[in-house]
Amino acid sequence: MSEVTLTDPIWRAFIGYANVLILKTLLMSFVTAYHRISKRCFATEEDTVYFGIEKKGVVLNNPSVERVRRAHQNDLENIPLFIILGVFYCTTGPALSTALLHFRVFTAARILHSIVYLLQVPQPARALTFFVGMFVNMSLVYHILLNAAF
Repeated sequence: MSEVTLTDPIWRAFIGYANVLILKTLLMSFVTAYHRISKRCFATEEDTVYFGIEKKGVVLNNPSVERVRRAHQNDLENIPLFIILGVFYCTTGPALSTALLHFRVFTAARILHSIVYLLQVPQPARALTFFVGMFVNMSLVYHILLNAAF
């Protein structure tokens, strides 16, 4: 079992990539807010009052806002799972090169997923980036189970 320490290059890498993913997820909230404000489409009455568009009322189906929200929701469904699996994986004492490959591929896949989602790149780009990230998570599970003592 690998000890959690910042002098361990595996833990340092994992913490770094996990924080990049957390920051990316946090930034998606600001992208959503930008789209809501620029499109003047708000989900709550108090926001319509604050921005002076009470007559328009609550709008829950703006395509641009909903696309950003779905991209953000997808991050919220996938990134926490990667972080949990990553912690378990790091305790199995993996090879640095294998760990870096997992961390880098997942991080790149999630960033690319948001980019292709927001830019409306035609399929199968979004599906490919999603499934690459899913494959990494499944690989982490495999390695964890392979090293787990039942």
